[in-house]
Amino acid sequence: MSNMEKYREQIDRIDDELADLFKQRMDVVADVARHKKEHGLPVQVRDREREIIERMTERNGDSLAISTKVFFNTLFDLSRSSQAKLLSEEAPLEQKIRDAIERTPDLFPQKAVVACQGVEGSYSQQVCDKMFALPSIMYFRNFESVFNAVDKGLCKYGILPIENSSYGSVNEVYDLMKKYRFHIVRSSKLKINHSLLANTGTKLEDIREIYTHDQALGQCSAFVNAHENIRFTTCENTAAAAKLVAESGRKDAAAISSGVCASLYGLTALEHDIQDSDDNYTRFICISKSLEIYPGSHKISLMMAISHTPGSLYQTVAKFASLGLNLCKIESRPIVGTDFAFMFYFDIDASINAPEVLTFIGELQGSCDPFVFLGAYSEY
Repeated sequence: MSNMEKYREQIDRIDDELADLFKQRMDVVADVARHKKEHGLPVQVRDREREIIERMTERNGDSLAISTKVFFNTLFDLSRSSQAKLLSEEAPLEQKIRDAIERTPDLFPQKAVVACQGVEGSYSQQVCDKMFALPSIMYFRNFESVFNAVDKGLCKYGILPIENSSYGSVNEVYDLMKKYRFHIVRSSKLKINHSLLANTGTKLEDIREIYTHDQALGQCSAFVNAHENIRFTTCENTAAAAKLVAESGRKDAAAISSGVCASLYGLTALEHDIQDSDDNYTRFICISKSLEIYPGSHKISLMMAISHTPGSLYQTVAKFASLGLNLCKIESRPIVGTDFAFMFYFDIDASINAPEVLTFIGELQGSCDPFVFLGAYSEY
C-alpha cells in the first residue's frame, strides 16, 4: 500500500468519526431547542459561542486558529438554523408567500398597462413586447418615474434594466430599490447589438457628436476610445438618442442605438455591432406593486442589510450554502447616511415552493433588519 493510500484511509476513518460526531451534536442541539422553547430562551447565545471559539482555537494552536474559527462558526450556523426550525412557528412572510402563490393566476397576463423608460424603440420596450402579447405602454423619462408609476398604481407593471453582461449592474436601479416597495414578477435577458445611426447622407468622418446612454458607452468602450476626436453626449435612453438625431436633421451627429431605431426614425446604420462583445446581454426585470408568484418560478431575489462586522457576510452566505442554494448574484450598495453600512441584493436559483426554502426565507426576515422579499419568478 502506497503512502497516499494510507493517508486516504486515515482521512476516511476521521471523516466517518466526524460524521458520527456531527449527528450526535445535532441530536443534542434538538434537545437544546426543545429546552429553549419550554423556557422562552433565545436561539443564539453569543457569549457561549465566543467561549467555545476561544477554547477551540487555543486547543488547536495558532497555525490552525483561523481555520478552527471558520469551522466552528459554520457549525454554529447549522445549529442555529436547526434550532430556529424547531422553535419557530410559521413566519408571517411564509404565509404571505403562500397566499400569493394561491391567488396568482396560472398564466402570465397577455395584456397590461406597462411603464417603460425612454421612447418607442428602446430596449425596455423591446423586452416589454417580449413579455406581454398586447401591452399598453406608457413611456417615462427616467427609471425613478417607472418605479413611481407602479407605486402609485398608474401602471400595473414596469420594465427596468438591472445588469449587463459586459458592463455590470445598473447602479441607479439598485439604488432606487431601497426607496420603493415593489416585487419582481418576471425577468428576461435581451441580446444587445449597438449600431451607429445617422441621418441619410452622413459619413463617419463628418461626425462631431454622438448621443447615447451611459450604459451603451460602457458597452462600446473600444469604439469610443478609437474616436477621441468625437464628443460623446449621454441621453436618458439609446432610443431617445436616435430620435434626437433624427429630429435635429444634423449631418455631423449620430447615435449609438439599436437597429430597430434605424427603421423607426428613418436613420442609416453607418456601422453595426460596435459593442465590445458579441455576447452582450442586458437583464431586465418586470416589477409589480403586488406580490405575484407564477407557476414555474425558479429564481428568488432578496434585499437585506448586513451588519458591518467581520464575518457577517460570510455567515449570511454560509446559511445559503448549508441548504445547497446557488447564489447567482450578490450586489452591494451603500446606505446613504450610515457609517459604511451596505444593502445587499441576492439572486438565488431556487423554487420558493420547496418547504425548506420557504422556511429559510422566513428565518432570514427575523434575523436581518431591514429585510425585503423582492419576489419569486421565472427568467427567460
